[in-house]
Amino acid sequence: AYFNHLRKLKENAPEWNGFLQEITTHETYLFRDKMQWEWLRESFLQDISTAARRGHRKRTLDIWSAACSTGDEVYTIAACIAASLVNFNNWQIKILGTDIGIGALEEARSAVFGQRAMKLVPEKLCRRFFCKHKNLNLWEAKPILTRMTTFRQYNLLDPLRGGTFDLVFLKNVLIYFDLNSKQKVIENIRATMKAGGMLVSGPAEGVSDLLRDLKKINPWLYQKHEHTKKVTK
Repeated sequence: AYFNHLRKLKENAPEWNGFLQEITTHETYLFRDKMQWEWLRESFLQDISTAARRGHRKRTLDIWSAACSTGDEVYTIAACIAASLVNFNNWQIKILGTDIGIGALEEARSAVFGQRAMKLVPEKLCRRFFCKHKNLNLWEAKPILTRMTTFRQYNLLDPLRGGTFDLVFLKNVLIYFDLNSKQKVIENIRATMKAGGMLVSGPAEGVSDLLRDLKKINPWLYQKHEHTKKVTK
């Protein structure tokens, strides 16, 4: 009965936020799941850079962190791009972070992280893209990262309006959904992916059976059907 009551509320209602804070965990940190960030830097970003240089794509990049929590994933993406995408200043880059939790989004927008959240950030990238906050136990993302990012409240069970994406991250959230809800979320995610777009999932999300129309690259990486054509730079 209580859950049915919540479903009738607007997503920004205080009751929703309190409920979500109780049942979900925001335990996360930057550069979690090392192999995925290696793939992003050494494969994906290199491939799109090469494609742009050959005239096979425009120098635009749209990425969605679909359950961004406190922003750790978003700023990891931004750091990887700034460090690895050739001539990234010549690209139009947009990284959208969404979450249903108001409190989590407020933290994400602040771009401030504690020592625990920073524990896996490579030292070189830490020095380059973060600075000590006025509270010396905290780190703050520099403008080179924050200017790529935007955040908004969003419920994964609803269609996302306003854009399509080259790359979507959907990690460590579907464990809270039943099968029917997972199917609905996947349908919404798939609708936002560009042709050839990539989906990065959590290794234990249990969604492989729901993604059969996408090409499976490995247990956490999928690609939407691609058709290619030369574009004007």
